[in-house]
Amino acid sequence: MIKRDLYLNRIIKTMWNGEVKVITGIRRCGKSVLLFDLFYDYLIGQGIAEDQIIRIELDQRKNYKYRNPITLCEYVESVVTANKNKKLYLFIDEVQLTVKVVDKENGGIEVTIYDMLNELKSHDNLDVYVTGSNSKGLSKDIATEFRGRATQIHVYPLSFAEYYSAVGGDERRALDDYMLYGGLPKIVSKPDDREKKEYLSELFKEVYIKDLVERNKIEREDILNNILDYAASQVGSLTNPTNIANALTSIKNEKVNSALVSSYIQHIIDSFLIDEARRYDIKGKTYFKYPNKYYYTDIGLRNARLNYRQFDPGHIMENIVYNELVRRGWSVDVGVVADRSDNRNVQKEIDFVVNDADRRIYIQSALQIDTEEKNDAELQSLLLTKDFFKKIVIRKDVPHSYYDDNGIYHVNLIDFLLGKVELF
Repeated sequence: MIKRDLYLNRIIKTMWNGEVKVITGIRRCGKSVLLFDLFYDYLIGQGIAEDQIIRIELDQRKNYKYRNPITLCEYVESVVTANKNKKLYLFIDEVQLTVKVVDKENGGIEVTIYDMLNELKSHDNLDVYVTGSNSKGLSKDIATEFRGRATQIHVYPLSFAEYYSAVGGDERRALDDYMLYGGLPKIVSKPDDREKKEYLSELFKEVYIKDLVERNKIEREDILNNILDYAASQVGSLTNPTNIANALTSIKNEKVNSALVSSYIQHIIDSFLIDEARRYDIKGKTYFKYPNKYYYTDIGLRNARLNYRQFDPGHIMENIVYNELVRRGWSVDVGVVADRSDNRNVQKEIDFVVNDADRRIYIQSALQIDTEEKNDAELQSLLLTKDFFKKIVIRKDVPHSYYDDNGIYHVNLIDFLLGKVELF
């Protein structure tokens, strides 16, 4: 069992806060294990009896009937009523599998799982936790659906630190494997490269694609697959739905509508397969609408999507750094700063503008800096900000972390991923 202490501690801090705890994340990232094993074991260790924990896994056939939210609510309320003097915990897995139903006994109104959960959390002796794999009905609408009475805990695939805690051995070898196969928890148990590749490929075909098609009633599965391929090949590059539509038009010899591409991209983001990083004008303090960058939530899925043909370590590293920054709970944008020297007005990019409340840092991700030209290219954007926020270059080619003469902090990639250096 791989420890997920970051998320476990976040759950523990929310206990009995009067809100529904919503644990979100891509399918197969470990949400169910976090709730039904790690948090369950924590409660048992605190003296909570097994019969105080109501466990409903909606992807199991024996629990299909509870996909009807009224049936689920009536069952839970019967348990709560029979145990009025006990503190009870309700765990519901994959809550997005529930359906809307008509409540014929109360005026024929349409009822959703959110209505039932709002009703259940009113019980003083019941603490409610649910997991879900699609933000369309969870992340984005939590404030609305739960009337501002929900706490979201977003779970990512294994960080490199979590992955390394399971595999051990040489750190550099472990990082090489992580950059290739990513951090979906089950990867750790796969004995060889062939099984790892087959597992990731099957996940795409049998889980992610089917889920996207069925949930969103997607008619052009071929275009959905094309978009996933394109996003994988363009990790770390600026793009937008129009560019993608134009590229697909050329590939498919048919007109691909940019609005359709935009819609499909949003479905992919909602399923947590990819994330969008927006561009931020550092001096103008405004966001650009387009172009933006897309990063895969798990780099192993990105590589599997391309059948391991495009192993670009620089962009893969950038994707991993992005995932690590957002996993730590920070706000992450792509920075833009203008170079107006020599009567020019050229936009320069900073890989990441990272904010934590009122604190900010700038980060460049660099696989290696082996020439003076490369050094100038990586550092110039940071120096153009002309402010006093901390400036960092995360590098794979330095044995230890150090400050240069410009006050820029050069950080070893493995040290960063293992949490051995303080960024803020």
